[in-house]
Amino acid sequence: MLELRGIGFAHEGHAPVLRDVTLEVLESELVLVSGPTGVGKSTLLGVVGGQVPRFSGGVLSGSVLVDGRDVTLRPPRERAADIGYVGQDPARGFVTDTVEEELAYGMEQLGLDPTTMRRRVEETLDLLGIADLRDRDLRTLSGGQQQRAAIGAVLTMHPRLLVLDEPTSALDPTAAEEVLATLTRLVADVGTSVLVAEHRLERVVPFADAMWLLPGGGTVLAGSPRDLLATSPVVPPLVALGRELGWTPLPLSVREARRHAREVALGPAAQPLPASPSEPVLSARGVTVVHDDQVAVREVDLTLPAGTVTALMGRNGSGKSSLLWALQGSGGRASGSVSVGGADPVSASAAVRRGLVALLPQEADDLLYLETVAEELDAADEGRGTGRPMLDRLVPGVPDDAHPRDLSEGQRLGVALAVVLAGDPPAVLLDEPTRGLDYGAKAALATVLRELADDGRAVLVSTHDVEFVVQVADRPGDTVAVLAEGELIAHGPVADVVAQSPAFAPQVHKVLGAPWLRVGDVVRAVEVAGAAGSAGSAGSAGSGSGV
Repeated sequence: MLELRGIGFAHEGHAPVLRDVTLEVLESELVLVSGPTGVGKSTLLGVVGGQVPRFSGGVLSGSVLVDGRDVTLRPPRERAADIGYVGQDPARGFVTDTVEEELAYGMEQLGLDPTTMRRRVEETLDLLGIADLRDRDLRTLSGGQQQRAAIGAVLTMHPRLLVLDEPTSALDPTAAEEVLATLTRLVADVGTSVLVAEHRLERVVPFADAMWLLPGGGTVLAGSPRDLLATSPVVPPLVALGRELGWTPLPLSVREARRHAREVALGPAAQPLPASPSEPVLSARGVTVVHDDQVAVREVDLTLPAGTVTALMGRNGSGKSSLLWALQGSGGRASGSVSVGGADPVSASAAVRRGLVALLPQEADDLLYLETVAEELDAADEGRGTGRPMLDRLVPGVPDDAHPRDLSEGQRLGVALAVVLAGDPPAVLLDEPTRGLDYGAKAALATVLRELADDGRAVLVSTHDVEFVVQVADRPGDTVAVLAEGELIAHGPVADVVAQSPAFAPQVHKVLGAPWLRVGDVVRAVEVAGAAGSAGSAGSAGSGSGV
């Protein structure tokens, strides 16, 4: 259906992003694109969709073929009947006001007759399960609803291939499952081919027919997910567990892993140490936020102690972002109070506020306005040179002379985090910081946040990434807070909150049950059980020889 022949791409003066790439997507096939942050996944998808090099600059070589027809020089709008493209942030691609208008817009550009347009809109609304949203303002939709509306806007043009860049990165687990169920239905029932780039492989791997792995250096490896993940440096927790324990065949789903888990001998789990009480860095009492007569946050009490990490979870639209902005002081509060070192950020000047609370927003681009990465870092740390080391830990290799807008989403996020931490505030708030980050970059981010807490700061991180939560909030005193409809419905240790929720439970817990949350804990427990077994065997042998 789609064929890439000898694709190469590079920006002038930089190493090639893609080198002599030859690949194909078959009819009714779901292909997963994976690789480290900044390796070129979005560029590869942009080549297929026509956005690269038309909107990115650079030099493209090779050919893009659809059913044997060369479309390399055709702009995205002329490929729309064959290839539908949805970027990392679907809301940025909306050009109308309501869901129904957005679904019809692309067909209007193709010149389809009104009868066909009306029929296709109704079919797509039913296919995606969003008929009840037809008259809704696109800006009022949750992340999952926006994602399905964006997919619907390209589906009405009946493309043969659907190209999606990080479609579940901003979605809660339930919304992500709904989007993936939609994609698998398109592949199985409609015959659409899907090319999807994702960093959270645990969500997509079980559904993928094939995989393209970008290891770096501009090359792309193609094969089955099981074969490529056997040696890939970028793997989900379930696959990492299978590799550590030598499971064959390598499990790609929780169901497959449970069959292996029956034979695993585990030693006792390490008992968590009691948390030492620490002084609160940030205290919030009765915080209420109202948007257009709608209560987004309702009377939330929250304390962030020094030296701890708190994960804030909840479905899309539960009020997490509104709460973060209210705590930071820039977001309006209908009532309630916030205290950081005796001061309320809402009444402080912008300069003073930056020294009290750092907030990394979902849209990292909002913080980046200079021409190069070096200028952004120098402006933020006032020439002290503290920004570059932190950026290198998160996303190594970002050039000083690169324009921030030309970076991948994960790279831009790393630059923005280095910027907001320049003021050395005691409270650090992050809103969905793992968007666009691979597993290695997320581990590095977790380490950075832990070190910030170890320095006496309080860290609050809003995220849908359950696997990241069990990495970063793993010390005594760390907690998870859950919002629903703007209310705080749960707050406690990770094992007591996350593991008890079917939606939020990490993969390791789904396979092995309580108290297991992380791959490393299981591996150590297996080693302990093995050592105990060896010692017991040796003791038995010694006793027998003395009889």
